[in-house]
Amino acid sequence: MVDAYAFGHVGYLGTKEKTKKRYLLTIGDIFIEDGNKMLRFGSDWRGCVRNCCLRIESVRVLIEVAKEKISEAISTKLEINSASNRFNIADFGCSTGPNTFLAVQNIIDAVGQKYRKKTQKNPDDNIEFQVLFNDHSNNDFNTLFQTLPPTKGYFVAGVPGSFFGRVLPRDSLHVGHCSYSLHWLSQVPKGIADPNSPAWNKDIHCTGFSEEVAEAYLDQFKVDMGSFLKARGEELVSGGLLFLLGSCVPDGVKMSETMKGMLLDHLGNCLNDVAKEGLINQEELDSFNFPIYPAHVAEFKSVIEDNGCFTIEAFEKISHANEEFPLDPEFLATSNKVTFGGVIESRFGKEALERTNELYEKKCPEILPELANAKSGMQFFIMLRRN
Repeated sequence: MVDAYAFGHVGYLGTKEKTKKRYLLTIGDIFIEDGNKMLRFGSDWRGCVRNCCLRIESVRVLIEVAKEKISEAISTKLEINSASNRFNIADFGCSTGPNTFLAVQNIIDAVGQKYRKKTQKNPDDNIEFQVLFNDHSNNDFNTLFQTLPPTKGYFVAGVPGSFFGRVLPRDSLHVGHCSYSLHWLSQVPKGIADPNSPAWNKDIHCTGFSEEVAEAYLDQFKVDMGSFLKARGEELVSGGLLFLLGSCVPDGVKMSETMKGMLLDHLGNCLNDVAKEGLINQEELDSFNFPIYPAHVAEFKSVIEDNGCFTIEAFEKISHANEEFPLDPEFLATSNKVTFGGVIESRFGKEALERTNELYEKKCPEILPELANAKSGMQFFIMLRRN
């Protein structure tokens, strides 16, 4: 069985013209947006839709598992000012839905229940919820707004900008939420792409087997996560809550010992094969790295504690029966293309991407026994309270 949680978000599959910059389903073709790149999957669109929907579902079930924990946290840890009728919620790294809407609604429901219990009043008549959807400026906010739930009970604003810095006024936010975004770094760590650096990494990610490479990735994670927490610490009111969901690596486990790490190693091997065929320059490939770092548990906790703005109220492993799927080369190849295809195409070109994906699926059966014996990763739920 494969860990189904993806490195990135997969959003809404719409039914608009393919000239739109959004997730598109057209006759015979499927277009998926990855960053600001559009990927064309060809005539086998049914399998692509199935696999993309599986990925959407995998994140959705994690959010559903966290729902009870969020509700309990808001009930016991959040102070609600009954004298104020405005309540602000933000989702950082929102993508284009639909999971962002589910996460936001879970928070609103929990706040409403607490307000009703505390005041004996109807929250629908007394609280005005404002939801702030944040992501990079190249995120498709038009699609996000067009697919808002028709029965939503909140006001909406899009907030473009990097969440590694402030995007909201000071002391304006009551509850923040971020899911499956914090493994992405703001940049490739320094020295990683330099052949003259001791941290030079010929792999495409931090495997965990090179101490110098691991240290460079960890240093960048500390900078980025520290910036994220500093910004949220300034935006959240005292006593406000910040919920973080995503993937990390258990202490004592190397990234390449996990299934996600093995799949990235497999992608790197396929890219090397494409370079040997002449479709990719080998030197350029040797300097190519994904800016991703699923941190270890202790590393996460250390950065939070060093920040000093928050109390860790919960740091838990969460799981769900639907978080795993059968090991399937087609699913793995499509998932890889959706997650990393935009980056690969922009760096090496469309022909190299298509050949890489062809080899990825063709050679997947060779690594299935290794994947079946991979060490477990970890899906986390973190609750922080602003001091």
